[in-house]
Amino acid sequence: MRATNKTTKKRRHKKFLKAAKGYRGAGSKRYKTAKNLVEKGMVYSTIDRKNKKRTMRALWIARINAACQMNGVSYSDFIAGLKKADILIDRHVLQEIANSDSEAFSKIVEAATNN
Repeated sequence: MRATNKTTKKRRHKKFLKAAKGYRGAGSKRYKTAKNLVEKGMVYSTIDRKNKKRTMRALWIARINAACQMNGVSYSDFIAGLKKADILIDRHVLQEIANSDSEAFSKIVEAATNN
């Protein structure tokens, strides 16, 4: 009897079929199709982790910009003022402050524009 390494093959197939659970049609039933779809999905997930960071930063900037406009200053002047005043707050925290506590954000804008 020749060795066919069936257990390893079955384990490998099971791994991909488990990852493809929920895919439509042959995508969750057939090994070859499932393998292709899972690998393509992994590529997209890698790309989208980068894109998520990009889109979240754009959202934060839009929120900060809206809060700046309400305080009568442009976004670019506000960010430049923060750097001049040596205020080190990242955009994520700034948008949280702008959303939750507008008075505190107004004080930050004041500090940034006084320089």
